[in-house]
Amino acid sequence: MRHSITAAAAAMTLCAAALAPACALAEWPERPITVVVPFPAGGGTDTFARPLAQQLGMQMGQSVVIDNKGGAGGTVGASFAAKARPDGYTFFMGGAHHALAPSLYKNLSYDIQKDFVPVALLAQPPQVIVVNATKLPVKDLKSLLEYVKKRPGEINFGTAGKGSTHHLAGELFAMQTGVKLVDVPYQGAGPMLSALIGGQVDMAFDGLGSSASHIRAGSIRPLAVAAAQRSPSFPDVPTAAEAGVPNYEVSTWYALWAPAGTPKEAIDKMTAQVTKALQSPKLKEVWASNGSAIPDMTGAAFGKFVDSEVVRWAKVVKDAGVTLE
Repeated sequence: MRHSITAAAAAMTLCAAALAPACALAEWPERPITVVVPFPAGGGTDTFARPLAQQLGMQMGQSVVIDNKGGAGGTVGASFAAKARPDGYTFFMGGAHHALAPSLYKNLSYDIQKDFVPVALLAQPPQVIVVNATKLPVKDLKSLLEYVKKRPGEINFGTAGKGSTHHLAGELFAMQTGVKLVDVPYQGAGPMLSALIGGQVDMAFDGLGSSASHIRAGSIRPLAVAAAQRSPSFPDVPTAAEAGVPNYEVSTWYALWAPAGTPKEAIDKMTAQVTKALQSPKLKEVWASNGSAIPDMTGAAFGKFVDSEVVRWAKVVKDAGVTLE
C-alpha cells in the first residue's frame, strides 16, 4: 500500500511539473512585456511602437515596455532580441530594414527568417521624398531632378544608417533616375530628421510615419510619395509616378516577431491582442495620421511576405553594388 501511495504521489508530482508551463501560459501575461525596438527613440518605428505598446498595456493589464537598442541599421537590436529568452515576455519590432540586412551584411549574428517567429505586420506607410524646406530651392520632383543633375555628387541624403530602408530607397531612386547622390548615415530616423530639419543634409527618403508631423509643421517639404496611390493623409502630395518617376514604390513597413522557441500559446495570445489593438479607434486614428492603413497579415502569411521582401531587396542591393561589413 505504501508503495502504491508513493508511486501515485510521484506521478502527481510529474504531472504537475509537466503542466506548470501550460498553467503559467494560461495566465499570460503575468509580468511586463518588453518590445525591443532596434532604433533610437523618435524614429519611424517609435511612431507606431509606443502607441501600440500603450494600447496593448491597457488591454492586457500589464505594462508593455519599449526598449530602444539602435545601431548598424537596426541589426544591433535584432541581434539582441534574437538571443533573448524565448519565454513569451520579449518581442521584437523591426521592419523593412531587416529584409535588407541579409543581403547587405556578410556576418550577421542572427537570421531574421530562422531566429524569429513572425507574429504580425503592424503598419505599412510609404516612403516619402522630402527636402529641407529652405536649403534646396525646389518645389517638386521635376525641379529636384534638374537641380541634382546639374550638381552630380554634391547633393546628399540622410539615412537611418547604412543598409536601412532610407539608404536603399535612395540608391534605388538614384539608379532609376540616373542622378548621383551622397548618402549620410545617422543612428536612426530621429537623428536623421533632426539633421534634415537643421540643414546638415539636403534631402531624405523617409517613412511617411516619421516625417508626417514635420511635414505638417512646414520644417521639411514633401515632393512625392513612393506608392501606387496618394496618401489620404497628404492628398496634395503626388505619387512618384505622377511626378515623373514611374515604378518607384517603397514602403517602410513595421512588424512584430518573437524569438524562435517562444511558446506557441504566447505567440497566439499576442497575435490576438495585436489584432484587437489595431482595430481600436485610437490606433486607427494614429495610423491614418501617419499615412498607414491597418494591415491584416499575421503568422505564416506575414512570414511569406518577409521572404518575398528579402528576395526583392537582394536584387536592389546587387544592382546598386552596396556592400557593408
